[in-house]
Amino acid sequence: MKHVIQAEGLRKSFGATKALDGVDLAVRRGTVLGVLGPNGAGKTTAVRILATLLKPDGGRAEVCGYDIAKDAVRVRAKIGLTGQYASVDEELTGSENLVMIARLLDFGRAEARARARELLERFRLSDAGSRAVKTYSGGMRRRLDLAASLINRPEVIYLDEPTTGLDPRARNEVWETVRGVVAEGATVLLTTQYLEEADALADRIMVFDHGRVIAEGTSDELKSRIGRQTLSVRAAEPFRTDQLTSIVADLTGERPDVQQPAGLVTAPVADPAVVSALVRRLDEASIVAAELALRMPSLDEVFLTLTGHLAEEPAADLVKEGSVA
Repeated sequence: MKHVIQAEGLRKSFGATKALDGVDLAVRRGTVLGVLGPNGAGKTTAVRILATLLKPDGGRAEVCGYDIAKDAVRVRAKIGLTGQYASVDEELTGSENLVMIARLLDFGRAEARARARELLERFRLSDAGSRAVKTYSGGMRRRLDLAASLINRPEVIYLDEPTTGLDPRARNEVWETVRGVVAEGATVLLTTQYLEEADALADRIMVFDHGRVIAEGTSDELKSRIGRQTLSVRAAEPFRTDQLTSIVADLTGERPDVQQPAGLVTAPVADPAVVSALVRRLDEASIVAAELALRMPSLDEVFLTLTGHLAEEPAADLVKEGSVA
């Protein structure tokens, strides 16, 4: 099967607001699709529909070859879902949570305990397995939540903003876990507001805004759409910053940005040959560069260019997702 998740023309409205307005998507087996967008852009609504938790108003979708409307039971047997907030019981231990979920999935008692031990070890939670979840750190809770979603060995895993509210260290722990799951053959649909997260994990990225897909491609493909790179240069002698700024403006035809007090001068460039020209001009002016780099646009810059607002800032007039119509 070429695509393990495939959707065409998904539509969903909550009252007069269109949460999804004709969304098409396709995810290849064993890859990560990152879905970017601000709160209310349609990401969670799409996940809920693909997980058979919400019925679309129009369009169709298949997961692992099964229609989400006609074969919902079969679809549920193939998927795992981790939402924005941990779904485990804080009063139970890590082990008790996993055993309970396994039993709900019709595992026998011995099989449920064995699966719980296996997942606790895999997610580096064996030492904490006998402790109440309320004593866990945020990163540990999210790892346990991911473990819970893998009990039935799903082929497809939906991760709906799995690192919301986590500190950088805990976020990195979750990223490592996701990479491990994908390395074992799972297919992941990851929604996130964090551009860095999509850059680090996703094979392909879709950008949602106002219920529509406004861009799709690899990280590099999306960055190339801006059609420019950013030149950054800093003089070793701070008093030469004004002169440096004038040279950069002359070469790029742009008004450079100067970060004070560091004296870092940045400007967008369309032609990488500007770097060679800059080196010559600096040499002629006897300016020593303490820092000189040409970088691709960040996904944050791509998102701002595409939508007119930042990914982590809610856009105006967007629907509150996850509501039941």
